Parts: sequence; structure tokens; C-alpha cells
Amino acid sequence: SGTMIVVNCETDFVAKNEDFVSFAASLLKLAIDQKASDPDSFRSLDFQGKTVETALTEQVGKIGEKIEISFLRQLSAAQVTAYVHPGNQFASLIGLNMRVDDRQVGKDVAMQVAAMNPVAVDKEQVPREVIDKELEIGREQARRDGKPEQILDKIAEGKLNKYFRENTLLNQDFIKDNKKTIAQYLGETNKDLTVTGFVRYSLKD
Repeated sequence: SGTMIVVNCETDFVAKNEDFVSFAASLLKLAIDQKASDPDSFRSLDFQGKTVETALTEQVGKIGEKIEISFLRQLSAAQVTAYVHPGNQFASLIGLNMRVDDRQVGKDVAMQVAAMNPVAVDKEQVPREVIDKELEIGREQARRDGKPEQILDKIAEGKLNKYFRENTLLNQDFIKDNKKTIAQYLGETNKDLTVTGFVRYSLKD
């Protein structure tokens, strides 16, 4: 399993402070040990004889900046790999359906998630409301382009398939080799290897 926690402060000076980094690491360890999966319940957990919420308040008094936990998520799979982009601006966790000896495979896919921000693992996981919205956008674009009414649905379907290729992880072009998709890249390691889920967070979004 893997856990991602986002502990926010207000300045780079504090973000790079050893005490703050150590405090954040301690919170991460607690989240992992307790299998915490959301910020609200996590704040009430015991942390070194006090609640996490109290510890956060004490850190605010000590450091002089607002400190908060804005994101906390856990991911479980046969194998989980984490990636944190240099500069700590965005990060990801990915789960694979089986263990693989080559750790680079998981890292590459986690890097893909961080860089390309897919909406789902595959098209089957894209929410129905998103699909309906994309189809309607496709119809409207075709209508504005003067296409005949009877072929609007077919054009919209084509645009939806393009959306799936660009926005679902397994169908995206691999950022290290755009001649293959992520699904094809995983298949080179094991034909049954796939991604079961992912978590992504970006401070810039």
C-alpha cells in the first residue's frame, strides 16, 4: 500500500526547514501505520500523546505560518509505486495488479500520471457524466462546423475516442516513447500487467 499526504505551509523557507520536513514525515508515517485515508478523520488520531490537530496548532505557534493538511489518500494494490516530482509541486501513486522485479516500470507509469494527469485508468472508469459532456461538446462543435445533423453522433463518437486516447492512462502515449501506449509498455514486461488505480496531486492545479 502507499499513502500520499499534503502538508501545506505558506513559504518556501518553511517548506525547506528541517523541522517542518521532519514533522511532515512523522505525519506520513502515522498515516501509513493507521491506514488513514482522509484528512478529517486523520486530524483526530493520536500523535505523540496529542491529536494531530493539536500538533498542527502547536506547529503554527512555533513556526509562525498557517500549516494544514489539505490532502490524504491511500492506495492498495499488489505493488504500489510513488513518484514525487523534483520541487515537490506534484506527485503520484500507482498500483499494479502484480509484483514486477523491475521497479523502473512502476516509476515510469507513476511519472506518466504526474506529468499527463489522466482522468481514469481506462475508458471503462470514466464517469458517465464526463462521457455525456464530451459527446455533447463533440456534437456542438460539429454542428457549428456545419455538419449534417444525421452524422453528428458519429463525429461525436470519434471525438470521444480521441478524448479516451488522450486522457485515460492505459491509452495515453508513453511520455518516454510516444510510439507506444502505456498499455503496450506494460505488456512488454508481462502481457497481463496492468494498472489497478492511481492517485495524483498537484499544487498547481
